[in-house]
Amino acid sequence: MTNVLAEKRPAFLILGAPGAGKGTQGKILGSIPRFFHCACGDVFRSLDTRTSIGRRFVEYSSKGDLVPDELTVELWNTQVDNWAESHLYKPDIDFLVLDGIPRNVEQARMIDEFIDVHQVFHLSCPNRGELARRMRKRALKENRIDDASEEIIQQRISTYEEETRPMLDHYSSALVTEIDATRPPVEVLSKIISKVVTLPVYLETADQVV
Repeated sequence: MTNVLAEKRPAFLILGAPGAGKGTQGKILGSIPRFFHCACGDVFRSLDTRTSIGRRFVEYSSKGDLVPDELTVELWNTQVDNWAESHLYKPDIDFLVLDGIPRNVEQARMIDEFIDVHQVFHLSCPNRGELARRMRKRALKENRIDDASEEIIQQRISTYEEETRPMLDHYSSALVTEIDATRPPVEVLSKIISKVVTLPVYLETADQVV
């Protein structure tokens, strides 16, 4: 994998179970100058299937197979480079806001080669019943009826517990901010921003002209 930058990209990671509100917070932050929201779904949707890497992705996705971690990270890095080259993402002044990627500890280790994670925002929601309610509501709102089934919901929560949540141990505890995801979205956003504006990496560049 190649990186168009000599230095690691500064990044914030939003971590949480399905239904915790990662996408909501990521999109809002991404609408603020100097923050670039990068969700796993954005990477796959932006993929050019005519390219070599795109065809490799299709080989797995067309069969319904899981995309290997190494290919997932390669896809992610290629797309971020594409966004940088097209000036949608400006790595010299923008913070990456990652949502849904990395998805497991192995991906986190691989992505560490390309990014410098300055804070992990863990949207915590121990009430699994509330998560399930949110997921059903979202599935119906987006007309994804299959995703509203109890079996699918419980499977996604279980996958998070087994594969994604262990990433909290991959990062230093000093980098992790716990936030109650059951609070209204505006309160969750306020806590994220309140933390970001105190971080040295933000203070060092706060006066740069956008």
